[in-house]
Amino acid sequence: MSVVTRFAPSPTGALHIGGARTALFNWLYARGHGGKFLLRIEDTDKARSTDANRQAILDGLTWLGLDWDGAPLSQAANAGRHAEVAYALLAKGAAYKCFSTQDEIEAFREKARAEKTSTLFQSPWRDVAEAEYPDAPYVVRIKAPRDGKTTLHDAVQGDVTWSNDQIDDMILLRSDGTPVYMLAVVVDDHDMGVTHIIRGDDHLANAFRQNLIYEAMGWYKPVLAHIPLIYGPDGKKLSKRHGATGAAEYQALGYPAAGMRNYLARLGWSHGDDEFFTDAQAKEWFDLDGIGKSPARFDFKKLENICGQHIAVADDAGLLQELQGFLAATGADPLTETQRDGMLQAMYCLKERAKTFPELIDKAHFVLARRPIVPDEKAAAQLTDVSRGILKELTPQLQNASWTKDILEGIVASTAEAHDMKLGKLAGPLRAALAGRAVSPSVFDMMLVLGQDETIARLQDASG
Repeated sequence: MSVVTRFAPSPTGALHIGGARTALFNWLYARGHGGKFLLRIEDTDKARSTDANRQAILDGLTWLGLDWDGAPLSQAANAGRHAEVAYALLAKGAAYKCFSTQDEIEAFREKARAEKTSTLFQSPWRDVAEAEYPDAPYVVRIKAPRDGKTTLHDAVQGDVTWSNDQIDDMILLRSDGTPVYMLAVVVDDHDMGVTHIIRGDDHLANAFRQNLIYEAMGWYKPVLAHIPLIYGPDGKKLSKRHGATGAAEYQALGYPAAGMRNYLARLGWSHGDDEFFTDAQAKEWFDLDGIGKSPARFDFKKLENICGQHIAVADDAGLLQELQGFLAATGADPLTETQRDGMLQAMYCLKERAKTFPELIDKAHFVLARRPIVPDEKAAAQLTDVSRGILKELTPQLQNASWTKDILEGIVASTAEAHDMKLGKLAGPLRAALAGRAVSPSVFDMMLVLGQDETIARLQDASG
């Protein structure tokens, strides 16, 4: 049986980073086992589901590079099939029609609370013959076992046992004939041929209720893998108080997708002591037995460190393309053709130690800026009368120089020596003239990227 996994988000909000990790785990498992990764939009909550949220989910997955097989499926569009299964369970005697009103159900619960017994509703209609049914609205409920225990094996949690008296006769069809989410999930997973259900452990209790449908229909049961939730650095469930929680926010903050995939994979899963790895390695290594039982803690410093490593080894053209996607996501102006060419040429000296795209752009200021270069406060302090004079003296030496790093270093070093200065002391005014910043890539890398004419022009501007 070939592996089929699925990610089933609800379009009632943005793609949460926890949902993104769930999608990643499903994607890695499917891709690593030569299987399919399917996407199902659980849009049965018509009041809260929006097209904008649906698109945001698709955009978030696309940004993360998590490609799915086939078209995204709509759960709401499958309502007829869900109802068909509910009536099949009725025909089997595994479900029944319940005519209890909301007032009767609430009266049952009030009495149970007063008597300190279970408030799980036990319908008086469970074993009533069809001939005795009234002509009144009803819901369809499944028949759950009333005693004993149920044990489910989970690939992450191990064997989990639940007392059957804690499982209610859940509703399958509402009184208006619409199916409930719990039924829809099982039917869709079965019809889609899902072999492995990898989801958050907040769904573990649902697994016991959904198991009733699998048992009653005699269907194949997928492998269950309930993964712990993501916590913030303080050990509490990740929320907005910890910072960004949506996948789109991380794109707008400038984290590269490859770094996000790597970091999210390590949140709750491990392969020995490996921290940095490629997609190919993740697909090869990922397995369910590497997922831990304890909640993972989100650490922004670790995320930045991993992202910095991915930027450093990234393909220059691919990095430039993703950078342009970042600019679009933040509403910034796109790069001009000249700026793109300059960025591509400079990428080799920009990638070092940049952890995010904003940092990369900041380092690229020298290639993105246009003359005249206006130095910031720290850089301007480097341009004294003395240093301007040295830059003026340096300029004619560069006009006839061969434009190689060794020769440029030699000219600058000899000029510094002639003024009884260390090379590093002259680098400050050079940075101010070429980049307008006190911190920048190597002055010699900047000279090579800018070219002879532009370098000399900027030095003349600064020394004039």
